[in-house]
Amino acid sequence: MSLFKKHSTLLVIILSLVFYFFFAYFLERTQFYIVSFLWIALFSSFYLLLQNKNSSFNTLLIIGILFRCIFLFATPNLSQDFYRFIWDGRMLINGFNPYLSLPETFIQLNLQPIAEASILYDGMGELNGSHYTNYPPLNQFCFFIAALFANKSIFVSIIVLRVLIILADIGILYFGKKLLERLNLPIKNIFWYLLNPFIIIEMTGNLHFEPVMLFFLIWALYKLHQQQWILAAILIGCSVSVKLIPLLFLPLFFQWFISQNKNGTEIKNSESHKEFILSKFSLFKIAKLSLFYVIILTTTILLFLPFYTPELIGNYSNSVSLWFKDFEFNASFYYIFREIGYLFSGYNEIAFIGKTTIVLSVLFLLYVTFFRRNKTFVQLITAMLFGLCFYYFTATTVHPWYLATPLILCVFTKYKFPIIWTLVIILTYQAYANNPWKENLWFVFIEYLIVFSFLIYEILYQLKLKKL
Repeated sequence: MSLFKKHSTLLVIILSLVFYFFFAYFLERTQFYIVSFLWIALFSSFYLLLQNKNSSFNTLLIIGILFRCIFLFATPNLSQDFYRFIWDGRMLINGFNPYLSLPETFIQLNLQPIAEASILYDGMGELNGSHYTNYPPLNQFCFFIAALFANKSIFVSIIVLRVLIILADIGILYFGKKLLERLNLPIKNIFWYLLNPFIIIEMTGNLHFEPVMLFFLIWALYKLHQQQWILAAILIGCSVSVKLIPLLFLPLFFQWFISQNKNGTEIKNSESHKEFILSKFSLFKIAKLSLFYVIILTTTILLFLPFYTPELIGNYSNSVSLWFKDFEFNASFYYIFREIGYLFSGYNEIAFIGKTTIVLSVLFLLYVTFFRRNKTFVQLITAMLFGLCFYYFTATTVHPWYLATPLILCVFTKYKFPIIWTLVIILTYQAYANNPWKENLWFVFIEYLIVFSFLIYEILYQLKLKKL
């Protein structure tokens, strides 16, 4: 029987290698049904690999790296954002501030500020090329590294960017495993992230830099659990300087900081009520938390400082605001709000609804911060998971690669609905099968119906366990 299991596992690995190879080198995103078939097949293989209790940690690690190496020489086929990454990196190495100019301006003036400028502009598309870059400074540093090694070759630039992402994933594995050990959770939980086909295809394959942001975030959480909160704050600032999304988590640290006793451990219910109250309202702990926030924001500002000009804030703010007042993709509740807006005004109320959903997200985060139990480290990470997902559930735009953050967070919690979400997110690629691009809202409905159904099931199941 064990021999059969060993051979069946080997067969699953070989099939996965074949499917990933085909995905990397022979597929276009317009081929929705082929993409979906391979996606589901790879998820099935992924599940079978994790269910095999005989696979050692090191074996799964080698498999995860091997799958990623298949994509090493492939040009991303589900996203064109990498062309802008290469553009920004080459602008930097040639002495230009990428936050101050539009690619389309150079092209319209028939100027070539960098090598292969026309190819990069055509690749990124008119929409991307007509907006200021919205990638924070440490992300820009990654692009700079690619330009440093390959200032005149798109192909080599892709390889460099991909190596950086693979290294970030290895870093996530390293610190994620250590954090799981400290939380007394199964260390193999980290493979829900590392072996997930969504991560391998969207991050390694399509060069989205969420893994670099998550590397700093998971490292920061590990250091915070070790009570090294100053280093943790610096690392969170670095994480924000790759992607802005960790800013959402800042209020959620409040309860964890004030619920630690003088030894740096959580105050238990068995300890005196007086000690708890004094701890809760300790000015020292409030000052410590405030300094934690100051270090995060200072780190972020210092990393932006080399790029600072009077125009930077305006250009960057305008680019970020597009995600709230102009762009629409794979939204859930926002599409319902949009239809209601059409009924009352007759036109798209995205500018108003986008701002409203931000307010709702802030209110939800404040509710979780002050009114939900959020004192243990697992509770803290669970709050981060639900706070972020609430934001995504109300957002105007939810690109597939956004799910990397809820996926890694769920590894440290009792909730696994983000894993289901990474499976059904493939439905969003139906939009690219249409010419011109167009979303089919039935596919969006099916996606969120499955996600919300599993989420509700998990919530009810956890409530049932608490009553037992």
